[in-house]
Amino acid sequence: MIRLMSQLPYVVIYTDGACSGNPGPGGWGSVVVREDLEVYELGGGENPTTNNRMEVSAALHALRSVAAVELPVHLYTDSTYLIRGITQWIWGWRRNGWKTAEGKEVVNRDLWEELSRVVSARSTGCKVEWKWVRGHTGHDGNERCDAIAVGFSQRRPLSLFRGEMKNYSYNVLDFPDTEAGLPEMKPKQEKKAAYSYLSYVDGVAVRHRDWPSCERRTKGRSGARFKKALSAADEGDILRSWGASSVKDE
Repeated sequence: MIRLMSQLPYVVIYTDGACSGNPGPGGWGSVVVREDLEVYELGGGENPTTNNRMEVSAALHALRSVAAVELPVHLYTDSTYLIRGITQWIWGWRRNGWKTAEGKEVVNRDLWEELSRVVSARSTGCKVEWKWVRGHTGHDGNERCDAIAVGFSQRRPLSLFRGEMKNYSYNVLDFPDTEAGLPEMKPKQEKKAAYSYLSYVDGVAVRHRDWPSCERRTKGRSGARFKKALSAADEGDILRSWGASSVKDE
């Protein structure tokens, strides 16, 4: 049993998001520990939504709840998307008119803009320190937020606690090790250009120039097959697997 201190020099927040289907029904959960050791849980959900949207929502709602507290915030999350988004990517998004480096619209822009506003509004000395924790490793704060998020995503919300730390069932002051920092990003895999698009309908294989024409031939057809071939050899393997002895050009 951890010995409780009487006061914290900062606010502690844990957050997590969950989604079934991605997109699908989702939920978010947060645990907030104020400087006076009052604990309260927050949770909510959306449908349809995505896991990433729920991760950002959890942080946004938690930070809104302590907007008037003039202390630093230590926020623990297992979402690299959340941390990289608010500490790295957001500066480029703003510069580019809320477009990604590839020129696409930033996903969840509404949440990012509001989260950025809430974070920026905190005074000097009361900033948010973003701490990444590996998920599902048995840490009470992360596991409790996950349970809240999953409960809301499955439309069976849990009873949310509010009260003194001494009456709380979870050891959220046993802080997870965050010294390792964020894991390295995996390089994006370049999409290989198609050699051809193949369809197989009623025993006849057809080679298409592009995906839309292939889709038109197969959509809604029972037993239809289709696939992208990356080379001539790949094309031959696909046709043989379908039992097609020849292929017609569209």
